[in-house]
Amino acid sequence: MQAQTIIKESGVLFGTSGARGLVDVFSANVCAAFTIAFIDTIENDFSFDTVAIAIDNRPSSYAMAQACASALKLHGLDVKYYGVIPTPALAFKAMQDCMPSIMVTGSHIPYDRNGLKFYRPVGEISKQDEVAIFNSPVKVQSLPANLIELNIDKSAKEAYCQRYACLFTPDTLKGKKIGVYEHSSAGRDIYKQLFIELGAEVVSLERSDHFIPIDTEAVSEQDKLKAISWVNEYGFDAIFSTDGDGDRPLLSDEKGQWLNGDLLGLLCSKLLSVDSLAVPVSCNTAIEKSGLFMQVNRTKIGSPYVIAEFNELLVNSSRVAGFEANGGYLLASDISFNGQVISSLPTRDALLPALIVLAQPKSISHMLDELPQSFVASNRIKEFPTSKSKALLTKLSNDVSLLTALYNLEPHQKVDVTDGLRVTLNNNDIVHLRPSGNAPELRCYAESSSLQNAQQIVIKALDFARNIEV
Repeated sequence: MQAQTIIKESGVLFGTSGARGLVDVFSANVCAAFTIAFIDTIENDFSFDTVAIAIDNRPSSYAMAQACASALKLHGLDVKYYGVIPTPALAFKAMQDCMPSIMVTGSHIPYDRNGLKFYRPVGEISKQDEVAIFNSPVKVQSLPANLIELNIDKSAKEAYCQRYACLFTPDTLKGKKIGVYEHSSAGRDIYKQLFIELGAEVVSLERSDHFIPIDTEAVSEQDKLKAISWVNEYGFDAIFSTDGDGDRPLLSDEKGQWLNGDLLGLLCSKLLSVDSLAVPVSCNTAIEKSGLFMQVNRTKIGSPYVIAEFNELLVNSSRVAGFEANGGYLLASDISFNGQVISSLPTRDALLPALIVLAQPKSISHMLDELPQSFVASNRIKEFPTSKSKALLTKLSNDVSLLTALYNLEPHQKVDVTDGLRVTLNNNDIVHLRPSGNAPELRCYAESSSLQNAQQIVIKALDFARNIEV
């Protein structure tokens, strides 16, 4: 059967980063179809005989990796299996070795869902590649009843650790006490060891044998309270965590307040002396207000859109990066730092922004206070069908006053439909609604002159969305 037929019948779709769907529909044949369609899409552009695979800690991930690997073997390709490691660790090693790669992960979405992320030997696939995979006519061979067992190669984990260890001296984090919220993160065995090697005192927090979906853009109230409690108990200078596959950071300050990912990205870019940035439209306007960058290009939400802007920025800038509101940091160019060179890694990474900020002598809250004070908040409605989200946004686009009436305000200068509906109000507050690209969720982002105001905008907007008829 053709790959496109299997894929379309499965109902699995590409989201903001990778193909995502319920575990129940990610059968071995569906995994095989996506895998062979991916190879079919890129094999005329690159020469390779091996494909790298890694997974997150979801209970379904190993079986999906077996299916992908078995399909590759039938196609005449060898497989390097790196086990449970962060997505950027897989991408970094595969790019070093000029191999395509597949990450089995559902990132931050619930455990009953999973996904596949695909990387060319030079980095993430494009939106055009996604279309080609979805429509690939390549024939998919039936998999054997017994899928191959996978032996772990530790070289990707080691290469990723070395990438960052070599940037700093062994006493860089001396005197700092860092909590690592391990939960089920794919990188939990890396972070603690790396921080210790750099001189920090490290405490492991809440390691879990069950998969826990951590969303770095919509931190749960429970996790907010946990951070404050941990700081009060242990006296941490910071707490570090990530989402499930380790490409989105979650960093707290010494007060137990989780940083918004775009402010962490802004701090990192400032400290790396980045010239130009590509960021999604949902990011904090403090980026432009800081006056630190020659050029800031705004994109749709999703790393492929951010990456697509890099070529334009690299024409006039030598130090180019991007980041998302979830904190994932993408390095478009090699950058010198601390007398060393950080090689480009144009995919989301959680470790780089956290380490760059943690290595500074100033407290995190002090560094945040030095930035333009513009506050953002975000949240989501779970189990909100994508069709309903789209109908809602269509209705609001036709009559924005339905939304702005919540605040007794009229739209300001701008209604931005780059990705969803982003409305700037006449007091410069911002409210932004969009359907998630990864799950049936409606997301809301807000920006205001105070955190309380931003939070209230989110609460009002989501309550409005729940109750309006579409």
